[in-house]
Amino acid sequence: MPAAGGALGAVEAARVAVAALLAAGVRSVVVAPGSRSAPMAYALAEADAAGRVELLVRIDERDAGFTALGLALATGAPAAVLTTSGTAVGNLLPAVMEANHAAVPLVVLSADRPEELRGTGANQTTVQPDLFGDHVRFAADVAAGDNPLRAVETALSAATGAFEDIPPGPVQLNLAFRDPLVPADGDRLGGGEEVGRRIHRAPRHPLALDFPAASAALPERRTVVLAGHDAGPVAEAFARAHGLPLLAEPSSNARFGPNAVGPYRLLLEHFGPESGQPVERVVLFGRPTLSRPVSALLARADVPSALYQPVPVAWYEAGRRTELPLETLADLADFAGRGPAAWLDAWLLAGAAAQHALDQVLAGPNAGAGAGTPATGPAVGALVWEHARGQLVLGSSNGIRDVDLAGAPPQEPQATVFANRGLAGIDGTLATATGIAVGGRQETTVLLGDVTFLHDAGGLLLGAGETEPPLRIVVLNDAGGAIFGLLEHGAVEQSGRYGTAVERLFGTPHSVDLSALAAAYGVAHRAVGTTAELAAALAEPVTGRSIIEVRADRRDLRALHGRIRTAVAAAVAGVLGG
Repeated sequence: MPAAGGALGAVEAARVAVAALLAAGVRSVVVAPGSRSAPMAYALAEADAAGRVELLVRIDERDAGFTALGLALATGAPAAVLTTSGTAVGNLLPAVMEANHAAVPLVVLSADRPEELRGTGANQTTVQPDLFGDHVRFAADVAAGDNPLRAVETALSAATGAFEDIPPGPVQLNLAFRDPLVPADGDRLGGGEEVGRRIHRAPRHPLALDFPAASAALPERRTVVLAGHDAGPVAEAFARAHGLPLLAEPSSNARFGPNAVGPYRLLLEHFGPESGQPVERVVLFGRPTLSRPVSALLARADVPSALYQPVPVAWYEAGRRTELPLETLADLADFAGRGPAAWLDAWLLAGAAAQHALDQVLAGPNAGAGAGTPATGPAVGALVWEHARGQLVLGSSNGIRDVDLAGAPPQEPQATVFANRGLAGIDGTLATATGIAVGGRQETTVLLGDVTFLHDAGGLLLGAGETEPPLRIVVLNDAGGAIFGLLEHGAVEQSGRYGTAVERLFGTPHSVDLSALAAAYGVAHRAVGTTAELAAALAEPVTGRSIIEVRADRRDLRALHGRIRTAVAAAVAGVLGG
């Protein structure tokens, strides 16, 4: 019933907000418990009972935020997260930052105290409006008693990229509620009907994945196609149509097909300015984030580059990067030209030789013995990539880079690949993967390191009655942060100049028993130590949640990468000459 003076009561305002969210396309909401947010929780429970929304509950707001992020990634539709007031809202900042830089439509529903309690020292009350600053596309502070309909509609338009020149991204609806915070006597679980206008999200990638071969009128150019994060399969189709080598990161969802080149980052030096066939132009789809050789190529003043940008993207600012933004595939074709047959052949020949040499190094001296070799990061990445079906989530740090290095491109895509590459943080990876598994409703594998796993161990916690996702968690446990040993810090450590400080500060060694941790959360656990054991574990069906702990030793990792570079360089020189 409306409050005095025509203002809406808390629960009725919440029902209007929920109905507008449903009308705008929100179908998944993650709720963290709290009293000030109770009106929204009750309204969402009504919609859930009517089958109009999927409701998930998480006790940790940070994990709630990343779970909602995963739901939005998997479904392509806006997903919402609800918290009570105070520090609960601040815990959403990491997920909001990732959603901002990755252009993910995440809707923050932050409950707040009414105006008369703000600035008075009232319990659990702080400044929540505009808390996320420039990280959100839109923020509204809806006063207690006000109708939230227009604010919800505007927020969802902003979240889904409906405004010109603004990419999709997170939004905040700060909803103030005044007592009473519970439904009136006699209320029951209702219907959660829709009100307000329907908002549709535009597809992230062009629907056409095939188009005619490049016109013979186009000039021949030694162009390469780089497919960074979120490039989409259009990058593969473009490379194939124009006879160009495709250098695709795993989370591009373009790392497949006849033109895809395997360990490409080890090949770029063989097609540099001193070679007989240097790269002349670069066509970029998506955002490249994984390797320094690619960044160096894009920074070269003598190699023009163009970015396919049919819609605004969150990471590109005109004047801050060198790529020429082009909105149409026709303009991109004019820029790229068509590849000479010998150009593509050289890349494919070099790629095959490099992949074989890399595989031989990873197989070790006892290849063919049957027992498998001790697991290493690149070998684990290659196996996970080979066996993944349905959905694959790749953690930041070494996990995604191991796949990028060693994962052989298949002829056809085998899994939809996700990764938090907006800011490439390790936080929230398990929660994101859980949201992806629930939202995608298909088998999902996540590959992550032990530090990333421990950072989000709370993501394993599911309350009674919550959806058990089909999620296989592969943890490469080398007792610390291995990536730093591959960076400059590894050389500092080897020099001995800082003693054990590098290992303590960057390696962050630990002795956590992952099997005991898994048991505490009620998740099945299995430990493996060889590639053969891992392959057998990955071949089993995914039912519910399970952890495959791959125990590895990172002390030789820097040397292993050195052996890979040496072997690949020799193999490529053997087929290209020089």
